[in-house]
Amino acid sequence: MSSSTDHRTDGRGRTTGSVLSGLAVAVGCVLFLGGFVWGALIYRPYTVPTDSMSPTIAAGARVLAERVHGSEIRRGDIVVFKDDVWGDLPMVKRVVGTGGDKVACCTKQGRLTVNGKPVEEPYLQGSGPASPVGFKAKVPAGQLFLLGDHRNDSLDSRVHLTDGDHGSVPRSAVNARVDARAWPLGSVGVMHRPTSFSALPGGISQPGPVQPITLAVVAGAVLILGGAAYGPLARRRARRRG
Repeated sequence: MSSSTDHRTDGRGRTTGSVLSGLAVAVGCVLFLGGFVWGALIYRPYTVPTDSMSPTIAAGARVLAERVHGSEIRRGDIVVFKDDVWGDLPMVKRVVGTGGDKVACCTKQGRLTVNGKPVEEPYLQGSGPASPVGFKAKVPAGQLFLLGDHRNDSLDSRVHLTDGDHGSVPRSAVNARVDARAWPLGSVGVMHRPTSFSALPGGISQPGPVQPITLAVVAGAVLILGGAAYGPLARRRARRRG
């Protein structure tokens, strides 16, 4: 009698291979569907229409933004927001200042300063100064000061400096925080938090669960495909041995 696990049964005529195959498919379905549901509850997809966030996010790119409350936003975060003063459509910009901050540009080295401290911004487009036009503003309490990464081609807080809130928007205007690039395929990846803001009060935010969600979906797909393929292969081997 063969000792192969493919020939062992569970008492109802099913081979061990069939049982394992079905189990793998079942677990895979839970991970795959669970990951998609988890992601749908937490993330929203957005298309960035302009190149104001280039090179971090190119025009037309698709991003995944985590639904968060405005109170959770920290400096360095890229946020999706809508403010009536700025326009009717959702916009995507980077937070460089929060309530109480004094934001100015530029130092002799061309850098942005927050509360008098120069900030390294490796994500900026080009190698010139952090802004082609000098500015300074104090951010009111409960507000956010927002700039694009492509400072030469971004309509951001600098354009609204003469507004009542010195170019800032309320935290309540934020709908979500960008956590990853989803399209095009060549740019897919997690959005890293800039460490240059970590030394300032409040620090930087923590990444959302996009990586474990992606892992769950991928692992689920592998288990489903592997389990579905294993069953027929196991039966074929069993027939050959028989």
